[in-house]
Amino acid sequence: MEQLTEAEELVQVKRELQEVKRLLLESQKASSIGVLASSITHEFNNILTTVINYAKMGVRHKDAATRDKAFDKILAASHRATKITTGMLSYARAKADRREPMDLVTLVEDVLFLVEKDLQMHRVRLETQFEGRPWANVNSGQIQQVVLNLIVNGRQAMTTGGTLIVSVKPGSEGEFVEIAVRDTGSGIPADKLRQIFEPFFSTKTADAQGQGGTGLGLSLAREVMESHQGRIKVESTVGRGTCFTLKLPAVIAQSAVAQANRAQAAGAQPQPAVQFPSVVAPIGQVATGVK
Repeated sequence: MEQLTEAEELVQVKRELQEVKRLLLESQKASSIGVLASSITHEFNNILTTVINYAKMGVRHKDAATRDKAFDKILAASHRATKITTGMLSYARAKADRREPMDLVTLVEDVLFLVEKDLQMHRVRLETQFEGRPWANVNSGQIQQVVLNLIVNGRQAMTTGGTLIVSVKPGSEGEFVEIAVRDTGSGIPADKLRQIFEPFFSTKTADAQGQGGTGLGLSLAREVMESHQGRIKVESTVGRGTCFTLKLPAVIAQSAVAQANRAQAAGAQPQPAVQFPSVVAPIGQVATGVK
């Protein structure tokens, strides 16, 4: 049997490592969906009940006003179901290595449709803070997986309910855009904060559904952010909550690119991009996922 050279062995090891990382990401994705399975099923049952009840009402009553009301309710429930399935498909269909310019607000909204019912069931109030429509060149499935994991972590940190704030905005540096997930939960002790991105380190135990506590979620999140030339930062205070911030290199929105191209073709000077001021107020001890 032909012996591999040292260089060939190194290439093979790197290839195997990439495959292990891919499998871990897929496992994490399945785990996240498992957390939400109960709430999503419950939500679809509610939607089907609404559709069935208003369909019966429309069949029983022949007057136009009642039928119009029934059709409106059925249409609204159908739109709600479509939004949930769109979010699921967006989360599941992204190719492993495919990246493209994405509107991060749309990307995050697809995730929020999946978690909305789960947050309600656990008495967590959701707030969103979107500034403009920042774009980044990303693998949408991987970034959505990181955001979903951070949201589930935040919800699990608020055992008696609380507030979860999800924001998207241009970063203060100008070259980056930011996605932040802030909770009002128990917080992370300072002596553990700088370890949370290490593989298999966890500050929590598995919940009633067996989810969480593996210590892989944040480690994989760091891997994903580094592969996107971005970074992940955490700020936390015990008893007050935790905020994770994802920073990604910004790209110009496709509409802005098209507008600039048209202006250049017409001989006009392109207008400078609008910069949004952004300040993240620290809430305690800080650590980053960048080594």
